[in-house]
Amino acid sequence: MGAPLPPLHREDQAESAYLARLGERVRAWRAEHAMTRKALALASGVSERYLAQLESGHGNISVLLLRKLARAMQVPVELLVREHAPTAKSARVALLGLRGAGKSSLGAKLAESLHLPFLELDREVEKEAGAPLGEVFSMYGQEAYRRFERKALARVLREHPRAVIATGGSLVTDPDTYDLLLDHCTCVWLKATPEEHMARVMAQGDVRPFKGSPAALEEIRRLLADRDRLYARADATLSTSSRPLRRSLAELKALVAKEMTV
Repeated sequence: MGAPLPPLHREDQAESAYLARLGERVRAWRAEHAMTRKALALASGVSERYLAQLESGHGNISVLLLRKLARAMQVPVELLVREHAPTAKSARVALLGLRGAGKSSLGAKLAESLHLPFLELDREVEKEAGAPLGEVFSMYGQEAYRRFERKALARVLREHPRAVIATGGSLVTDPDTYDLLLDHCTCVWLKATPEEHMARVMAQGDVRPFKGSPAALEEIRRLLADRDRLYARADATLSTSSRPLRRSLAELKALVAKEMTV
């Protein structure tokens, strides 16, 4: 075992962790209220550059600046400076992964067993946009879809303090939306082999994610490789490969019991 940290070093670590939590709370509030950093800077009188430092965990905010920020956010100063992290995360489970990982089937059964509502974020995006998902992409494009997705997630978090949420496979590629999810949910990556992803999607009769691709399996491999490090940011990982649904559900329930208190 190494030597204990000197008191000054421990204090530095504690202060860094405190600033990181403060930055997370401001960033999460902005995402929930769909407010840009520039808009919050204008409303609070705190510079956009300083807000960026604060949200990254490198701020060193004065009491007066913090008071201005809290007033602009319309939250008590105490909410930003409390010592303990929010407890809301422990009451929600979010399932991550590509299509075919088992998010919908496992999520619905997990929610039933825990007596929690089950929500598919793609359906919530459709509610925000007022159109089916395919039309959202064709009419508005990827960038608009991301905005609808972030608004849908913020609404779900606001309306459902306890829930199981199946996310879209590409959510992890949007940093702000993914950070909001990680801040407020216990996230589990449902991991499978490319071959199983492909087989499950085809069995569902849905080839939307791979339509028009002459090498769909290679596309899945590429997506998994590109997103591996992003999915790995989840609180826990569960392999669903070569497992019947019942076994995967039992393992998921055990993981959730370990990671959160419902």
